Amino acid sequence: MAINIKKIGVIGSGQMGKGIAQVCATAGFDVHLMDANEDVLGGAVAAIGKGMGRLVAKEKMSESDKDAALKRISTGADMSGFKDCQLVIEAATEDEQVKKAILLELCEVLSDDALIASNTSSISITRLAAKTDRPEKVVGMHFMNPVPRMELVELIRGIATDEETYTTIRELVVKLGKTPINAEDFPAFIVNRILLPMINEAVYTLYEGVGSVSAIDNAMKLGTHHPMGPLELADFIGLDTCLSVMHVLHDGLADTKYRPCPLLVKYVEAGWLGRKSGKGFYDYSGDEPVPTR
Repeated sequence: MAINIKKIGVIGSGQMGKGIAQVCATAGFDVHLMDANEDVLGGAVAAIGKGMGRLVAKEKMSESDKDAALKRISTGADMSGFKDCQLVIEAATEDEQVKKAILLELCEVLSDDALIASNTSSISITRLAAKTDRPEKVVGMHFMNPVPRMELVELIRGIATDEETYTTIRELVVKLGKTPINAEDFPAFIVNRILLPMINEAVYTLYEGVGSVSAIDNAMKLGTHHPMGPLELADFIGLDTCLSVMHVLHDGLADTKYRPCPLLVKYVEAGWLGRKSGKGFYDYSGDEPVPTR
């Protein structure tokens, strides 16, 4: 029998966390959004309201539904707000040790039958689940960015994930208006196993001087009808996240084809992480993004 989920916790109020909170609240669930940084939390709720406002402007949501959805979101800077949640989705930074520490702390406050999902884009669900007191109740729930617009959620079972947990989360994904696709617990799952090596190859193409930033992005947009060029997409994802996924692929599959491009490493070391830092393969300080190379 599937668990009845009424309240969903979300850990992390960054780009992914606030998007997940928005779609859960819009679908009628109570949401508790947690972030250790209280200043970031206030901005996240304002951003969620702005996102919903765009849906109202496009007549995809009514003003009253927007107000009701925003009222369903509570916030907090510690784990105590998750005590009455039937599901908590971890959407912290893509760092395995950080995620494991968060899950350990989370288990101390959760009810015994509560489920845990990780929005990891590349890390083993089996390894994350093994750090909890309920590995059978842990599942990967990888939303795509931007969450409100993208239709897909990759569902990943760890080796211990039971059928009830998987079925419950699959049904929830449908209630959120998304399409679930099953992915096995291999490094980077399906989407990032294909997407990130393509981005990494685009960085190599830049590194080796085959084309400039604008030439590479325009070639892929005009030649393959990609809505964004690979370097523009890398900036959108975050170059640190791209590098983390490439490390997971390289370490987990031990194949040199997944070696991160030295130029990608250099940009991350410089703090040029893309849109979120104001500079990556493009400089975002002006009215229009300008290639940095």
